Amino acid sequence: MSSPIDTSRLSAAARAAFELAEASRETGWRYPTFAGGLFLGRLHTGLVRPYPDAGVEPEGERFLKRLEAFLLESVDADEIDRTGEIPDEVLAELARMGAFGIKIPKEYGGLGLSQRTYTRSAILLGSHCGSLASLISAHQSIGIAQPILLFGTDAQKRDFLPQVAAGDISAFALTEVSVGSDAARMEARAEPTPDGRHFILNGEKLWCTNGTKARWLVVMARTPAPKPGGREGITTFIVDTRWPGVEVVRRCRFMGLKALYNGVMRFTEVRIPRENVLGPVGKGLRVALTTLNTGRLTLPGICIGTAKRSLYIARTWGRERVQWGAPIGKHAAIADKIGRMAATTFAMDAMSDLTSLLVDIGGADIRIEAAISKMYASEAAWRIADETVQVLGGRGYETADSLAARGERPFPAERTLRDNRINTIFEGSSEILRLFIAREVLDPHLTRAGAVLNPSVPLGRRIRTALRAGLFYAPWYLRLWLPFGAPSGGARWARRHLGFVAASSRKLARSLFHAMLRHGQGLEKRQVLLARFVDYGAELYAQVATVVRAEALIARGAEECEVLPLVDAFCAGSRTRIAGIRRGIRRNDDRRTYDLAQEFLKDDCPFPTLLDGRVPNRYDPPA
Repeated sequence: MSSPIDTSRLSAAARAAFELAEASRETGWRYPTFAGGLFLGRLHTGLVRPYPDAGVEPEGERFLKRLEAFLLESVDADEIDRTGEIPDEVLAELARMGAFGIKIPKEYGGLGLSQRTYTRSAILLGSHCGSLASLISAHQSIGIAQPILLFGTDAQKRDFLPQVAAGDISAFALTEVSVGSDAARMEARAEPTPDGRHFILNGEKLWCTNGTKARWLVVMARTPAPKPGGREGITTFIVDTRWPGVEVVRRCRFMGLKALYNGVMRFTEVRIPRENVLGPVGKGLRVALTTLNTGRLTLPGICIGTAKRSLYIARTWGRERVQWGAPIGKHAAIADKIGRMAATTFAMDAMSDLTSLLVDIGGADIRIEAAISKMYASEAAWRIADETVQVLGGRGYETADSLAARGERPFPAERTLRDNRINTIFEGSSEILRLFIAREVLDPHLTRAGAVLNPSVPLGRRIRTALRAGLFYAPWYLRLWLPFGAPSGGARWARRHLGFVAASSRKLARSLFHAMLRHGQGLEKRQVLLARFVDYGAELYAQVATVVRAEALIARGAEECEVLPLVDAFCAGSRTRIAGIRRGIRRNDDRRTYDLAQEFLKDDCPFPTLLDGRVPNRYDPPA
């Protein structure tokens, strides 16, 4: 089947990258997507309302209480940050309590707990120590446990899951020095032996989180085409770091997460049994991308934990610090920050909780929801950490050790800021996630009418596609102008907020459709414009999540005064942001800014005042 997108004008390298990415996508939508519907003008609340809460998980509650007590009593996060090492006894105790196998089924030695409990454990870890949270997250979310659960054979599950559940640390190796999101340029190769029983792996991987401490690695490598004349693929392998030829070249050091066991891994003639191939040969990138759909839910949990820690610090200081005769939290400039931080943290928590529950109940495709949750939470947590430093002033910039040495309360605001910065980059940068979400929300349109805009498709087929598409788009577009879709039932406050989401969803769908008609297949190159559409939909998803979460909390006994101010404040701010996004869709300076960047990037840069000799050039490569 030909692609709905015209690739005839792309270079060979760009076409190969595009075709590999398309081949690795999850094709079709086996289950409904709630967030995807918002981009089509559909607010179908049946998936999320009433709240898909499975109730209390007793074993999960016991585990979370044990984990919380251990973190408070036995884990010194500032010492971990200071030394750059997580004590072995900490990892051993976490292994004993089952923290390395939270979602691994009991039959394989794990705790067999829900995605929701796993996310809540990430919140606890993130609120206490970013380095420890990252180790546990990388081990279970993108290490070998998750891909084996999704793609592994029965034998692989029996062999490997008990080991990682017991504490054998695992890691994920995809990135290379010249390869980030563009996997088509991958240089690591694995060649089958003549008898077909092994693959010989050679290559080097960069930024392999947990790599310097791991026993097991998930490694992506290029493999030959299965048939002559076919296309090379990328295959996923399970690699034992004790094998000959596996080498830790260097441990990398970072701005934050000082105890992150991240490094450069080199593979030289590593002999891998065919039994260690994970998923189909040549389909390894799909294994990675599918794993990340649920793996991305851990990072929002970590971000929520850091946001709650920041919020506690800002609240404490806002109440205790007195200036000009009143606590600083009484002054409007500080109160505005704290109020927005509180409302946003509630929304982050609601989005993450709702998406986790959709995983647990099944029957929903959460690839868009997970990506939105990760993108939104990581960016919001960074802003909250930054604002917390601002609220504390000089004490926010000062380290906890220095504060303690002066006899002041050692708020870890500085460490929290450093640790938070990576989260907008980890497991898909914000920019890549916006492109990923845009591709997924455009998929229904491209599937239905993409061939019409593709000049490489025969004219007859384009005409037939246009006629079929017209039968769908005529009534669909008409409905986008009609005041349908406002949910009924529930309290008045909930109907008011959801009514706004329903109307805004229709406006979003119309604007996206108009952009497709205006730009055709050129829309995929207008990345800043696409990002605005994604942000629009993300705000709508966040509003729905806050509303349905608040309804669930009230139904379980919470007073309206405990949650409605948070919902109203968040939704009001979200409406303001949506208004700005809509203005940016209609009128923007994207072209002017892009042209300026291209001029600035030329060898003969026309802006010499920006590159004068006072700027040190010691970072330039030697001549």
